[in-house]
Amino acid sequence: MTDYSILDLSPIVEGSTASNSLQNSLLLAQHAEKIGYKRYWLAEHHNIPGVASAATSVVIGHIAGGTKHIRVGAGGIMLPNHSPLVIAEQFGTLETLYPNRIDLGLGRAPGTDNITARALRRNSTQNDHFPDDIAQLQRYFQDTVTGPIRAVPGEGTNVPLWILGSSLYGAQLAANLGLPYAFASHFAPNDLAQAAKLYRENFKPSAQLSEPYFIFAVNVFAADTNQEAEFIRSSHQQGFANLLWGKPSLLPHPVNDITTVLDNTTLEHVNQTLRCCAWGDSEKVYDELSKLIDTYKPNEIIINSPIHKHESRLKSYSIASEVMKKINQR
Repeated sequence: MTDYSILDLSPIVEGSTASNSLQNSLLLAQHAEKIGYKRYWLAEHHNIPGVASAATSVVIGHIAGGTKHIRVGAGGIMLPNHSPLVIAEQFGTLETLYPNRIDLGLGRAPGTDNITARALRRNSTQNDHFPDDIAQLQRYFQDTVTGPIRAVPGEGTNVPLWILGSSLYGAQLAANLGLPYAFASHFAPNDLAQAAKLYRENFKPSAQLSEPYFIFAVNVFAADTNQEAEFIRSSHQQGFANLLWGKPSLLPHPVNDITTVLDNTTLEHVNQTLRCCAWGDSEKVYDELSKLIDTYKPNEIIINSPIHKHESRLKSYSIASEVMKKINQR
């Protein structure tokens, strides 16, 4: 069986506000909990007008506090931006408030541009310390902590760690540490196959995990018809193009014909970069997700669906849930 989960950046859409986006994220999480999603992850990004999840641990508390049993976590925390002690305290607090429901996914990239990274009071050389920072986090979460510094709350919570990545580095690190691995194929699909193979072949069992656990991310835009799915997908295509052009924006309104707003070269590049995708009616999404799952054989997929209209987003995730149930019944 392949579990399925949600990746959310709490998108701020054109014509709306961050307040609405955060409330919609909670409504989506409550909906997801009812229809079979396993976990709900939020991602840390900074200085992007269309992302409301920058203060990721705060938003996780908002989501966890408004749900009952779905796992909630970070997909992820960009560890170079933070002191491991601060993250241990934040997620130790979350785990204390919401026991056995919190995940801590860790990324090596800053999740922003270099100027903003410096404004976060961390510099790019911190990337070199990523494995050491993970080791510090693990020590802070242990039942018995030695040394003069303790995370309170945090100590003894044993918050499960995940490694996130879009390259082979993360796959190798997750394998060496014996941690679950989530691959960001929703925007960086090139190394997906090789990363999955490298992770599985080199995995070393750990106290947290006895065998490999692999997730990949996929963009899904599901609707009653292929035409409607293509329409709602156009917001993501436009938003990603704006990001590529160095002009990050609110999530744009969808358009009936994407070629009227994106030139052919840009559109080809966007579609190629976002090609780990399933869009269309339920039958088409079933075919496309089945192919991806059969090819890469994940333990779980995590679905990214930045859709402008909240009701259309809820419906897309509902259709995706029904599709995954059918795939798992094969």
